[in-house]
Amino acid sequence: MLDVHYLAGLVQRFGGDSYARVREFDLAGRAFCFNSRPHVMGVVNLSQDSWYRESVCLTADAAIARGRMLSAQGADLVDIGAESTLAHAARVEADLQNSMLLPVVRQLAREGMAVSVETYHAPVARASLEAGAAVINLTGNTDNEDIYRMVADHGAGLILCFVQGQHARDVGDYRFASDMVGEMLDYFREKSEFAQSCGVQKILLDPGLGFYYRNLQDSSRRIRHQMEVFLETFRIRSLGWPLCHALPHAFEHFREEVRCAEPFFAVLALLGKTDLLRTHEVARVMPVIRTMSEL
Repeated sequence: MLDVHYLAGLVQRFGGDSYARVREFDLAGRAFCFNSRPHVMGVVNLSQDSWYRESVCLTADAAIARGRMLSAQGADLVDIGAESTLAHAARVEADLQNSMLLPVVRQLAREGMAVSVETYHAPVARASLEAGAAVINLTGNTDNEDIYRMVADHGAGLILCFVQGQHARDVGDYRFASDMVGEMLDYFREKSEFAQSCGVQKILLDPGLGFYYRNLQDSSRRIRHQMEVFLETFRIRSLGWPLCHALPHAFEHFREEVRCAEPFFAVLALLGKTDLLRTHEVARVMPVIRTMSEL
């Protein structure tokens, strides 16, 4: 159970890591001061298969309008994806993804927004960067060197996701370790060092809590795992890079109040010192951040 004794145990075991500071950098001309405050990434989904209906936009005009709304609500970064990571979702080839993404990326970037594109396809990453994307949210482990060098060439940011498989659509059962955060530390250390060797200077690390793993569909097991990673995020910050978390939904527990789930998980993420909160519910998460900052 999550209580003061659980939190005290984390401090006793890993408290030294809680003082770690991370790199700060500019994205699309705006400063991301991760050591001073948490930042927010709003979500635009171009796939009709995406589970979170409120974020789904079926036309470029609707996606652009949602991007503007998220920015007005306080999002520092707008993340756009054209393929859902759900197991039953249709695959979307790179050319089709580009036809969906690029008009939206171009317009939002033209309006001065920091735009992130979620993909594991190198051609999508290349076209998105050329269209003005400030960040590639990399949800795969293939073609990494090519994508790293593209990101470096554009002076863009890179989100490295913890993916147990070739990419987010290739995951099966989650492979647990006795210390999952320790496992993530090793994974991210190797990935971030390789990205730096390719010239990438702006890196965020994402433990991948939103990906669809078959053996994490039991809600209690999944939420327990998510809670543990949220609260131990500060350990991964010891690598010197800011941490990004996708806030989960926990429909089985929140049911008709499911839109309140992400603000709840934002509390756990902030306790663990998350630097960038990826959310479909920017307007609901912003008051949580403001309140936590005052306490």
